Amino acid sequence: MKEYRTINKIAGPLVFIEKTEPIGYEELVNIVLYDGTIKRGQVLDTSDDLVVVQVFETTTGIGRDSGVRFTGETIKMPVGRDMLGRILSGGGKPIDGGPEIVPEKRLDITGAAINPYARASPSDFIETGISTIDGTNTLVRGQKLPIFSGAGLPHNNVALQIARQAKVPGSTEPFAVVFAAMGITQEEANYFMQDFERTGALERAVVFLNLADDPAVERIITPRLALTTAEYLAFELGMHVLVILTDMTNYCEALRQIGAAREEVPGRRGYPGYMYTDLASLYERAGIIKGQKGSVTQIPILTMPGDDITHPIPDLTGYITEGQIVISRELHRKGIYPPINVLPSLSRLMNLGIGKGQTRDDHKKVSDQMYAAYAEGNDLRGLVAIVGKDALSERDRTFLEFADLFENRFVRQGFDEDRTIADTLDIGWELLATLPVEQLSRIDRDLIAKYHPQFKNAGAAQKR
Repeated sequence: MKEYRTINKIAGPLVFIEKTEPIGYEELVNIVLYDGTIKRGQVLDTSDDLVVVQVFETTTGIGRDSGVRFTGETIKMPVGRDMLGRILSGGGKPIDGGPEIVPEKRLDITGAAINPYARASPSDFIETGISTIDGTNTLVRGQKLPIFSGAGLPHNNVALQIARQAKVPGSTEPFAVVFAAMGITQEEANYFMQDFERTGALERAVVFLNLADDPAVERIITPRLALTTAEYLAFELGMHVLVILTDMTNYCEALRQIGAAREEVPGRRGYPGYMYTDLASLYERAGIIKGQKGSVTQIPILTMPGDDITHPIPDLTGYITEGQIVISRELHRKGIYPPINVLPSLSRLMNLGIGKGQTRDDHKKVSDQMYAAYAEGNDLRGLVAIVGKDALSERDRTFLEFADLFENRFVRQGFDEDRTIADTLDIGWELLATLPVEQLSRIDRDLIAKYHPQFKNAGAAQKR
């Protein structure tokens, strides 16, 4: 292996090397310091005149006299069946005190988006136990459904609850969770580990934790390690895998930091112009492949800077993914958990996974009617602030009260409360029963007769 001593510049986590032979993109690099210490890096850019290497640790101690060796290999993730139940660092090393993972395979972490022709259409409902997701923004196996949140909001709690409760009702097929946290504090990391261990969810999970004081370069590879692990579990072991990535904003900040160190021309708000492509290379690794048993479902979580949904990170994510779940600061201020606002939330694949034979025949109609009634009641709150409640008609007051009931009965639930889809829809009917039957214009009469508490109870009484 040749060793080059032609370092001409160091900028942040980047090392610039001159006069090399042709070097491959993303090739692994060993940098040998004067005391024999070896630091690892990866080729970030390569040309005839210059090779740019991003170092995984700090560049402290690297000088012009340091030796650079190109290994000819790319980063590979060691994967195996015994990964389930393990907690790993953002670089894929065990940090739970257990033994090293004995790999059955070593897979390239770059992966590839699933060929559109090879994709199977998602159709299986995933039950998260959270009513605002299951009832009105249903998650379907093979979907990518992000959560848009803000600083200080309990998105991590929502992520943990989904990781703990997610399942496919009535299915005996193996189900696993891959949880990757990027740029989190040590306190958050301890909280994640304690919750996984407390609830027993760790038994079917693989957890990657990249801390805030870890190198930005490691933050770039953490989601790729997680997705490579998920693809192995799904497409080689036949498992159905839910991947939770939090926080994608920290990932994008690392992209911006490395782009600035490379002196790239910045795009919108200083983020690299290729950020859309980079995010798509992660999100498009979700899906179902025809003829394969397993599936990969993604829930990326991101905090919107300044709660701005038009910020480049949520904006680009929305283009690539199939909807969004929005965490509301207003609901959080009211003390409602989980503070999911169903009005701007959307699951584009919801209709593929609900209905007779999947959830229940009334699911779609109940969801639409609740959404319409809550939207009207929410609009009336603005009117009440101007003209007062006394100026409202009796009908308007009913919808105003429905909005409060919806938030307190349907949206609000406990951190450990796992509702079935039947529980969720029954709560929906209880709320709709507070409205006059003639206002239920989005629900068929036969469904009202079958599920509406007033007619359902009357029918039961007649039978007796």
